[in-house]
Amino acid sequence: MGTWFARFAGAVVALLLIGTLAAEAAETPRRPNIVVILADDQGWGDLSIHGNQNLSTPRIDSLGLDGARFDHFYVSPVCSPTRAEFLTGRWHPRGGVWSTSTGGERLDLDERTIADVFRAAGYATGAFGKWHNGTQWPYHPHARGFSEYLGFTSGHWGQYFRPLLEHNGQSVQPEGYITDVLTEAALEFIGAHRQEPFFCYLPFNTPHSPMQVPERFYTKFATAALPMRHHETAREELPMTRAALAMVENIDWNVGRVLDKLDELELANDTIVLYFSDNGPNSFRWNGGLRGRKGSTDEGGVRSPLLVRWPGKIRAGTRVRPIAGAVDLLPTLCALAGVPRSTDKPLDGISLAPLLEGRATSLPDRMLFAHWSGNVSVRTERFRWSDEGELFDIAADPGQTRDVRADHPEVAKKLEQAVATWRAELLTDLRDDRRPFPVGYREFPLTNLPARDAVPHGGIQRSARAPNCSFLRNWRSTEDSITWNVEVATAGRYEATLYYTCAAANVGAVIELSLGDARLAAKITEAHDPPLIGASDDRVPRQGESYVKEFRPLAMGTVTFPAGRGELRLRALEIPGPEAVDVRGVALRLVE
Repeated sequence: MGTWFARFAGAVVALLLIGTLAAEAAETPRRPNIVVILADDQGWGDLSIHGNQNLSTPRIDSLGLDGARFDHFYVSPVCSPTRAEFLTGRWHPRGGVWSTSTGGERLDLDERTIADVFRAAGYATGAFGKWHNGTQWPYHPHARGFSEYLGFTSGHWGQYFRPLLEHNGQSVQPEGYITDVLTEAALEFIGAHRQEPFFCYLPFNTPHSPMQVPERFYTKFATAALPMRHHETAREELPMTRAALAMVENIDWNVGRVLDKLDELELANDTIVLYFSDNGPNSFRWNGGLRGRKGSTDEGGVRSPLLVRWPGKIRAGTRVRPIAGAVDLLPTLCALAGVPRSTDKPLDGISLAPLLEGRATSLPDRMLFAHWSGNVSVRTERFRWSDEGELFDIAADPGQTRDVRADHPEVAKKLEQAVATWRAELLTDLRDDRRPFPVGYREFPLTNLPARDAVPHGGIQRSARAPNCSFLRNWRSTEDSITWNVEVATAGRYEATLYYTCAAANVGAVIELSLGDARLAAKITEAHDPPLIGASDDRVPRQGESYVKEFRPLAMGTVTFPAGRGELRLRALEIPGPEAVDVRGVALRLVE
């Protein structure tokens, strides 16, 4: 009798507990998934939802039609600063980002990212695409809150078909077009984590040059007349415009794949999807008559699309008219998802959730700053103060055609002083960047030191003006060298690998790697002289980006490095032929 009663009582308690837990679960619904899609060098005007009749972007447009679109959303004039502002909610100089290459793109290690915040809240986090805020651990995406990563960490890439990428620290070379490949990885991530909240960051690298796009998207534009042109027609290069628009339509197709996946998994109503771009268009093409393009702090250089969809939570067709910026995205997504910000530094951004949820139609007066290469402008709800000291009434004159300083002298004085204060606070000594490239962390034993981060000495040259995807060539003298400013985190033994190409006439070169008193030398015994890749896939000639080729790894051996800072150097002890080798980079693996 006692045993039966105990079992009965236990069953009752268990049922009550299950009921209580079910009630609690009903009261605290699952937090929404987040999908952030970031285009690269796509202008505000490169969408049909903004009136461009030269192309059709129905899937991207649907985010704004079924959710909200922002009339005045602003980013930085170039790639890495915008990414840093999205990741941190803070102006990019606060995080040490001042360039797009050679280390200046790195986000300071004491900055907490949006991925850190969402992972701490229990989200699965993944990034798929162009990172552009640091390569070596702990600047790497895996150290900044993302558990899954496929893409490249550089500022641009040299080949979009069968691209050489990194997947969780390992080199991979998947078949297909890069945007399609990245989207496929994001779809797999979404499917794998459909039972838990996930934060999926999909930073595409198109329509950034080189202008490569699959034929199925380019055919429509190859000879298209394009009725809508840049307002300064003579400055527009139609082949460039055609290629860019074809690349945007490819993005649109891939956005559709993401939306279809969410529908297939019945996750659409539980997922916030956000779409924006990192700067203005990378060429002069139709952009609503705005002044400036990528690299400019004028409206055309920093105005970006922002489309946000969350069915049932954000009313379809919502138009957000107050000014907003990339710094606002972290606090906004945290507020929408109910995730604590948990950042130890003050944010420059504010939450836009009240605007998206229909609880407000305006924001307090504020200023949004744009900076690049020493130029600074500031935007208020009505005005923009330009880096040339002009004042424009953007509400009446979005194309910035008439300086109204004389009409509004007090406004001009206020904004001029605001820019001066911002400069003094954020830009002083910004370019005095002495951060070394870190090597040898146990959490991530492999450290890649690409040619991008190196300093060539003597006659050695980069393969192109833009460092990001370059290699080093023209190594003709034993007096020449290649150096990296590094800091070894862990004393120990390291396996060194040199990535090289070498013509048959140059076989026999002896290459030495050194750091302080530690030295290691290896002889080139095999020729490897592959052709340059890329020209046959380009829709327009390159301007600044390097062509690429397949580099061969040479295992140089093992060397012991002490902990600390120093200059890692490559030099040629012997050059029996006309040149030594071309170098893509060095990899160091901590083996202890």
